[in-house]
Amino acid sequence: MSAGVRVDSDAPARRRLPLVALLAAQLCSLGGNAIALVAVPLIVLQQTGSPLAAGVAGIFATVPLVIGGALGGVLVDRFGYRASSIAADVASGATVLAIPILDAVGLLHFGVLLALVFLGGLLDAPGDTAKTVLMPDLAELARTPLARAAGAQSAVQRTATMVGAGTAGVLIAIAGPMTALVVDAAGFAVSALLVLLLVPKRRAAALDGADPADPAALASAGSAGFVAGIRFIMRTPLALGVVLLVTLTNAIDAAGLMVLKPVYATEVLGDQAALGFMIGTFAAGALIGSSAFGLVGHRASGRIMFATCFVLAGAPPYVAIALDAPAGLLFTVLGVSGLAAGALNPMISTALYGVVPDGMRARVFGAMTSGVAASMPVGAFIAGVAVDAFGLAPVAAGAAVLYAVLGASPLVLRAFDGLAGARALGPAVSGPAGRSRCRASRSGGPRGARR
Repeated sequence: MSAGVRVDSDAPARRRLPLVALLAAQLCSLGGNAIALVAVPLIVLQQTGSPLAAGVAGIFATVPLVIGGALGGVLVDRFGYRASSIAADVASGATVLAIPILDAVGLLHFGVLLALVFLGGLLDAPGDTAKTVLMPDLAELARTPLARAAGAQSAVQRTATMVGAGTAGVLIAIAGPMTALVVDAAGFAVSALLVLLLVPKRRAAALDGADPADPAALASAGSAGFVAGIRFIMRTPLALGVVLLVTLTNAIDAAGLMVLKPVYATEVLGDQAALGFMIGTFAAGALIGSSAFGLVGHRASGRIMFATCFVLAGAPPYVAIALDAPAGLLFTVLGVSGLAAGALNPMISTALYGVVPDGMRARVFGAMTSGVAASMPVGAFIAGVAVDAFGLAPVAAGAAVLYAVLGASPLVLRAFDGLAGARALGPAVSGPAGRSRCRASRSGGPRGARR
């Protein structure tokens, strides 16, 4: 047994396969999301040639994250982590597959595309929340330290983006964005099957003491779940600081992903497939960064490191876009920025699992998902309008400056003093006394809000 974990003597037999299956399912589903992230803006630009239309599509892609985040914690607590994950993957796969099918028969008008993008994203947040809150229990079942499982989950997320975006770039170059979406749908199907067949059934933690056999009590507890999550965030300075920072920077990220980078790939680089390689290069750097953090970076994961990584992760790519950097230089900058970004999720993860109790996870993370996604539609729309009015370079320069200011804010905001302190606490737990549980070492805990 590793030195960082202590398991009660009455703990069940060690089972690693469910945790591995969950990580593999996340690899498939998040890889599918990365493919759609590349393909959909390019389809919009093909159909309309308008950055503003790409911004409108960004609204329809991100508003569901707000709705799903608001309802996600309640739905996941109500119907169970496993069932919610499976349902989300099936729904996402079906809506993604409908896009190339309708295009093949000549029925994919812009309004139809927007509707499918909206429906496809509606269950993404609950599905992601379900997989997030499944992980601590499966890590316990595998007798794996939460910090190590969180690092593996972050690495899987980064790998999925890298592989999905790279796959999208290759498929778009060879066969076009519609073919890429067919592969996307297949990834969601594989994810649903992995969870269905290999992740064991488990009753979600009771909601505020509600009896799961009592539908009225469960409904009452569920209706209050989102509000409870918000209240917890509001009275926890670290959680509130993370939500506000990620909310604001997510607006810039949405502008970049849905408008600035697609326009740069098509109009400056002259190659639609370049968008996939841009996103994949950033994700490759992030994968290396998250892996390095898991080995040594967690020892210095205070607010200075956090702010430094945030600035380097966000500002340099927009500077390169504003300066019309050639592809080689842009990819280098994206790789270095990704390296810095790779450490952010594990830092947030280990800290937040130190302050969020077990019974509150789904509701708190659902509320966080909704909060950090709230600004994304606004960011995408403003970027579309601004690029139409002022051009790409000035808007990218403004994004770089704003990102640098926001990223440096943890240096002066006292809430972020809690990054190292919460990490030292280990994972917060609640539940029936006598429930066997693994206790992580001072190296951290699982993931929290994600950028």
